[in-house]
Amino acid sequence: MAQYLTFKLGREEYAIEILRVQEIRGHSRITPIPNTPAYVKGVINLRGTVVPVVDLRCRLGMPETSDMRFSAIVVVTVGAKIVGLFVDEVSDVADIQHAEVQAPPEFGAHAETRFIAGLVHVGERLIVLLSLDTILREDPSTPLPSPA
Repeated sequence: MAQYLTFKLGREEYAIEILRVQEIRGHSRITPIPNTPAYVKGVINLRGTVVPVVDLRCRLGMPETSDMRFSAIVVVTVGAKIVGLFVDEVSDVADIQHAEVQAPPEFGAHAETRFIAGLVHVGERLIVLLSLDTILREDPSTPLPSPA
């Protein structure tokens, strides 16, 4: 069994491994950085460290939203990097049995399936487990800024 932090993007619920989460911040001032990929919202100052913030909606090919009442930045570690994930709303922590995780479908998902680690039912909820390593993998044509 593993614990996952669940959050919403629109009406859909997603989750990432809780052991990757450093902290959850309310909507902070994000400074845009020129010449970065569209999914990089900018950077935040996290106690003296400059941290890039990725807009998960944009990265997953979802439309933007103007409703930011409950938005948050989930600060995660990916290898040696610290990255902020901009999400619509943080939900809770879910205990998920590895045996209950289903493989992602080949089509019909709201997110690109290459970013999906699996799907799981928790009660009445269908939760999409995201692969942080794939979402944040550095692409030479569109690199993520490194924390300073």
